[in-house]
Amino acid sequence: MDIEPFALERWLAEHEHDAAVNLGDSGVRPLEADRFDTDPGRLGYVIPTNGDPDLRETVADRYDRGADELLFTCGTQEANLLAVLATLDRDSHAVCVTPTYQSLHSLPAAVADVTRVELAPPEWTLDPDAVADAIRPDTELIVLNNPNNPTGKVHSQETVDAVYDFAAGADAYLLSDEVYRPLTSVDERVTPVASMGPHGISTCGLSKGWGLPGLRFGWLAGPEEVVSAAWGWKDYTTISPSAFGQHVGRQAIEREDELLAENRAHVRGNRDLVADFVDEYGLDWHLPAGATGFLTVPDAFESSDAFCRALVGEGVVVAPGEAFGHPGYVRVGFGADRETVIDGLDRTGRVIEERRSP
Repeated sequence: MDIEPFALERWLAEHEHDAAVNLGDSGVRPLEADRFDTDPGRLGYVIPTNGDPDLRETVADRYDRGADELLFTCGTQEANLLAVLATLDRDSHAVCVTPTYQSLHSLPAAVADVTRVELAPPEWTLDPDAVADAIRPDTELIVLNNPNNPTGKVHSQETVDAVYDFAAGADAYLLSDEVYRPLTSVDERVTPVASMGPHGISTCGLSKGWGLPGLRFGWLAGPEEVVSAAWGWKDYTTISPSAFGQHVGRQAIEREDELLAENRAHVRGNRDLVADFVDEYGLDWHLPAGATGFLTVPDAFESSDAFCRALVGEGVVVAPGEAFGHPGYVRVGFGADRETVIDGLDRTGRVIEERRSP
């Protein structure tokens, strides 16, 4: 098993800490801890180690599944890792839709053979027939991110239905990372893949939509055989979810209508700021759901890496498109505090104007 370096995370590790303005983050500004009861009592393992049964039942019901078809994890990242380990081996093949968050193709590629299916810019459209063409007799898993990171694209119900049907026809699983789904509006929202039938696996967590990344609390929902296998692997990773994360996570889930409405309004307001910036500087993007947009690089810069490094000099961090295999773009996160987004866009505008000046 050989895993490639995580280009985005390495870039952020190098530049994020000292940045005056961080627009490289893909989540919503974190909520303050004092909005919750933060005393979980004794800090032992969560027992049973797949998570509290009543809370699992509550979350599983969102997917029309039972408690034994849901596993709590330390964030969505662990959920994706466990889903890959539960479904793939060295004799397997996976189909991964890209661009996407790197772990959604690098983790399968560390275990199995992978074929990528590319989204088509500028609308980042997914052709289900391209997925069908990539399927082989040994295909065990198809991987999708909906809404997509970095582009913010929401794949339609018709598209996801078609991909699910191709997975089911191949007796493969469809894994959908749906961590940004809570930020979508009702008219944008697509049925969770885990609710679509026995071949669907959904992963999610509280980091993005709820604005609670520090909890490291997520989950995997799907067929009982996949969830059971994932739990078996979890015995070798984090054993149980965080007791603190589960304690606060329970409260966040109980208050999800309030918290998600607040965060959706916050993100949409900031998205309007970025949309105005895109228009002002003659850039292009697909109007995103979620909290990230994939902007074209200004003409005065030869690559996204060059543009991102110029921004670092102005104290701003965004994510270079090279980290997603698209050097003509940068990923901008707009879930931060409104003042931070305004400051970051002002600084970015100065960098563009200085490069344009004769």
